[in-house]
Amino acid sequence: MNGHHTTPAPAPSPSWKAGWAAAVQRPSEGFHKNWALEGFADQTVRQVVRVTGSGTSARIKLSHRYGSTPLEVAGATIARTDHGAAEYGGTVRRLTFGGADAVRIPAGGEVYSDAAEVSVAPFESLTVSLYFARPTGPASFHAQAYVTAYRAAGDRLAAADPTVFSETSVSWYYLAAVELADGGPARDDTVVVFGDSLTDGFASTIDGNRRYSDALAERLADRGTPRPVLNQGIGGNLLLADSAWFGDRAGDRFRRDVLDQPGVRSVVVLVGLNDIGFSEIELPTYRPNPDRSVAEIIAGYRELIDMAGAAGVRITGGTILPFKGSEYHTPAAEAKRREVNDWIRASGEFDAVADFAAALADPADPDALAPVYDSGDHKHPDDAGYRAMADAVDIVAL
Repeated sequence: MNGHHTTPAPAPSPSWKAGWAAAVQRPSEGFHKNWALEGFADQTVRQVVRVTGSGTSARIKLSHRYGSTPLEVAGATIARTDHGAAEYGGTVRRLTFGGADAVRIPAGGEVYSDAAEVSVAPFESLTVSLYFARPTGPASFHAQAYVTAYRAAGDRLAAADPTVFSETSVSWYYLAAVELADGGPARDDTVVVFGDSLTDGFASTIDGNRRYSDALAERLADRGTPRPVLNQGIGGNLLLADSAWFGDRAGDRFRRDVLDQPGVRSVVVLVGLNDIGFSEIELPTYRPNPDRSVAEIIAGYRELIDMAGAAGVRITGGTILPFKGSEYHTPAAEAKRREVNDWIRASGEFDAVADFAAALADPADPDALAPVYDSGDHKHPDDAGYRAMADAVDIVAL
């Protein structure tokens, strides 16, 4: 040996892949009871997410998009989920942020954790726990998770006893993504489903993972072509207007919620129902609710088509489901739905079409949902209806 030594090369940073994501919204009330407006103070929140990718390490993204003062996260962990608020022993990992246990996120900002070693397979769930020592103020969140979140007083990051998490909600708070890495190269195969409550999974079984995005991911896996599927639906979302309750308009959030996701290859868009329906009812939460023309709605779709095309992302257009019998349904609204759907099917402007309307319509009355697929409000599917929606997607076109 001649005494020379070489400095080891730094370890390559992982190639992050999509695992799970949710679109964040302004703090608000409505829907189920939630903790968004009150925020958190000396409390631990435990949140469960089901991933559709796999990996041997994970990181989380926290979003403080709608905060007005800096957010302090005093500690965070990730673990494999057992059931409810329980975690599998031996799988809990402390999350760090630039090497530190705590992180301060500026108002309007977001932050990724460092990588943590945790092995997870597709359709397994991970539990992310966040401890907030000081008052957070109102929380950026995702209102309609259809998954139980758990809250406990004090720092309970290491709590092995799930019963200390005695308060529950069905929203996600600050958590915007879980990304996974397995040591292999990045893949451009992520599918994003994007839209309103029909994408979000309204009326699906809580803790059942029965949204159409879940069924689509399962369908892809069953045919031997597993791919990550991210759900970026927001209940009440509009194509053409921002809402204090229902998220930024589709065109404004499309880049961050779809195009900026890791490895995105394809998006399925289903939005426009609320642009048609809100104007038919006077409710404070449904404002702004101008009477939108079909031409305006088509222009909104074209904005998404153009953005996807410029990014090299395939875009499938979903037809608007029947809603006869719901509060939205008037002759004017029905005429718009038919005209919009005719354009989606026949214009050729989308790369592919998912004819959700045809798949879920009542054969005896095509303006209505088939009873077997109706959750009961004549507007949203039940679990079987969401599975039928997944079956209506041309997976070869994704």
